[in-house]
Amino acid sequence: MEKLQYISQGNTRKEQELNIRNALDNGIRWVQVRWKNAPERELAGLCELSRKLCAEYGTTFIINDHVHLAKETDADGVHLGLDDDSVEEARLILGDHKIIGGTANTIADVVQRMHESCDYIGLGPLRFTATKEKLSPVLGFEGYQTIIDGLKKQSLEIPKIFAIGSVVLGDILPLQQIGIYGVSVSGEITRQPSMIHEFKKIMDKATT
Repeated sequence: MEKLQYISQGNTRKEQELNIRNALDNGIRWVQVRWKNAPERELAGLCELSRKLCAEYGTTFIINDHVHLAKETDADGVHLGLDDDSVEEARLILGDHKIIGGTANTIADVVQRMHESCDYIGLGPLRFTATKEKLSPVLGFEGYQTIIDGLKKQSLEIPKIFAIGSVVLGDILPLQQIGIYGVSVSGEITRQPSMIHEFKKIMDKATT
């Protein structure tokens, strides 16, 4: 599984599409389409186009929240928030071969997601982020360390956890030292898509 995910940004379909294209052109290999409060038809059109673009680039394509849209567009999977459809329900709709990711904010959430057999967990936020309307309590590096330590104390295998929430380049090494698998980035990549190369370089170096 890729260790760098791009979560799309943009208030209009045009902005969303431009940002996704820029990320793909700069080597991203995992795109999550996230467009809150989008008109249904516009979102469906964006997802259909994104699926085709990601297929051309050999990039994994998942959709935030919308399980039925993921089914209709034959997306690679879906990412579910804590208040979204259940993982069990999504699995019934999408099948065992699709990727299902789930959001978490506490160790209890992480354990729940593990029991639900999520393929990966988006844990955060690392710090304050303006892209989320209802922001969960900020974790900081200390929060991630506490959760990883808590899982180890329970003798639980550490799942594939992605840090989310205003993640920047300088966060990669400290997060990896804690035991975090990867990162989901939105703002930093949207503002400067060429940063994808730097993110990958640091992440690759840390795993070699």
